[in-house]
Amino acid sequence: MQYLRPIGLLTLLLTAIMGYAAQEQPSYDARLSQYSYPYPVQTFSFQSQRQTLQMSYMHLAAQNDKPTVLLLHGKNFAADYWHKTAEFLHARGYGVLMPDQVGFGKSSKPSHYQFSAEGLVNNTRTLVQSLNLEQVIVIGHSMGGMLASRYALNHPNEVETLVLINPVGLEDYLKYVEYKDPEFFYQSELKKTAADVIRYQKKHYYDGKWQSEYQALTEIHAGWINGPDWPQVAWNNAQTYDVIFTGAVVNEFPQMAVPVHLIIGTRDTTGPGRGWKKAGVEYTLGQYDKLGKQAARAIPDAQLHELDGIGHMPQFEAFERYKQVLQEIFD
Repeated sequence: MQYLRPIGLLTLLLTAIMGYAAQEQPSYDARLSQYSYPYPVQTFSFQSQRQTLQMSYMHLAAQNDKPTVLLLHGKNFAADYWHKTAEFLHARGYGVLMPDQVGFGKSSKPSHYQFSAEGLVNNTRTLVQSLNLEQVIVIGHSMGGMLASRYALNHPNEVETLVLINPVGLEDYLKYVEYKDPEFFYQSELKKTAADVIRYQKKHYYDGKWQSEYQALTEIHAGWINGPDWPQVAWNNAQTYDVIFTGAVVNEFPQMAVPVHLIIGTRDTTGPGRGWKKAGVEYTLGQYDKLGKQAARAIPDAQLHELDGIGHMPQFEAFERYKQVLQEIFD
């Protein structure tokens, strides 16, 4: 018996290690059927571009006649990352609607789809109308900020207030960089590893610092990369770059007809396409310490809330400071 004990211990140790490795390496299908969201998920089916598609969404009902806040996620994320913001808003009685855009999160991943800011906004508006919401407050982060801007520009009578959190689209990227076919991005996506996702976010979002809370935000991508449908998801990821490069909402900021709040982490340097600038271009992309001020001057009814020393993800890097700004806007 004394010879069996070390073997038993070794077996237990190996089992624990394998279990830990399995936790570290999740595997998810295209629709994230194995991944849980913080609130019940519903599905909205609709017709678009000759196919039936589904948008997954979470909806917390408003209380005491408060308006509903529409939360639009960024390109590298899904609706689940709005959890703490949704808690803050819902505790104050606001309704909260958190959709996954087509091509993201638990929503459809079509093989063929023309992705554009206008198209995604149209899909989202159709969802909003299906819930009989006549007017919403729109909050968008990163690429979601570009979509939120487009929503307010196209449908100003249906938007009560617009809140932009470190949005992309504060500069017209194609003025400075070359257009790339989605195939360019697809090949890049296929080579990506879970470690690459962490490395990118650590460098560009958090100034080289890292916390366990940030790690959770990379789990979906790690699961997709390790999962059976990665080529399909990677293709959607590649196609949606067109939304960022062709959106150019900044050119229409002077036409904005709703109140706007800009929440800007000034350390942010997000600059899509800086690796393939046009010949002779010396312009520096992604200077959010300047871009926030420029946007506030261009938008007729805008208030700028700068968070000095914070990067692209103020709602995670500095939630308490971010929450103070939300209190100014919503209380």
